[in-house]
Amino acid sequence: MPDDTDDRRIAACAEIVARGDPDRFLATMAAPIPARAVLFPVFAFNIEVTRAPWVSQEPLICEMRLQFWRDVLTEISEGVPPRAHEVAAPLATVLRGRPDAIAALDALIEARRHDILPERFPDTAELSAYLEATAAGLMWAAARVLGVGPEGEAAIRAVGWAGGLAAYLRAVPALTARGYPALPDQAPEAVAALARTGLARLAEARRAGPPAAAVPALRTAWRAKATLTRAAARPADVAAGSLDESEFQRRAGLLRRSWLGDW
Repeated sequence: MPDDTDDRRIAACAEIVARGDPDRFLATMAAPIPARAVLFPVFAFNIEVTRAPWVSQEPLICEMRLQFWRDVLTEISEGVPPRAHEVAAPLATVLRGRPDAIAALDALIEARRHDILPERFPDTAELSAYLEATAAGLMWAAARVLGVGPEGEAAIRAVGWAGGLAAYLRAVPALTARGYPALPDQAPEAVAALARTGLARLAEARRAGPPAAAVPALRTAWRAKATLTRAAARPADVAAGSLDESEFQRRAGLLRRSWLGDW
């Protein structure tokens, strides 16, 4: 049974996710309480890693932040008591005995090194590999801590990849404003093709039928289809920052999936 300390640690992780990724927070809050307890530490870890490359204009400082989290994962893997950090302790609890989840999160950190220096992905294949290591890897790690077995990995990663692409496309204007050349090819036809690839991966995952136990994790990509459909039909909306649904549509989409037990 979790004690008060565990509850406080999970609450601290939930607060990090609420501040750093409101969509993921809402989707996780729609999950059963036991699922929240294992998902919030993983998602809080992701927030910490995601913002590490942006904390300083000095690359060495950013590298040190990312290395901190690699060290945390190494310690968890080796069974070393977790260091004094509000995310490290609950993360250790949910990852212990999950070497494949640890490996996925370690690959996520390595991929985030790309964000330290704002360089354009040379081609779509490189962007795809980045999404595979970051968003797809995170989705797989989240499913693993929910108890999903390896048989569901391909479909779960496909949903994560598509969700990551959708989030990335929504972030393009903000990345551009910070001097980050987000897309390898900004031509409308290239953007539309990328979005169609994401939709195809979602459709493949639907056909494969991911395990039901993964639904609380998969639901974090609930906005992917709407975003990618719009980007495929109106690629100019990506640079214009016009991909978002209305607040009503966004929340209604999540509520409907929660009622249906779907993702």
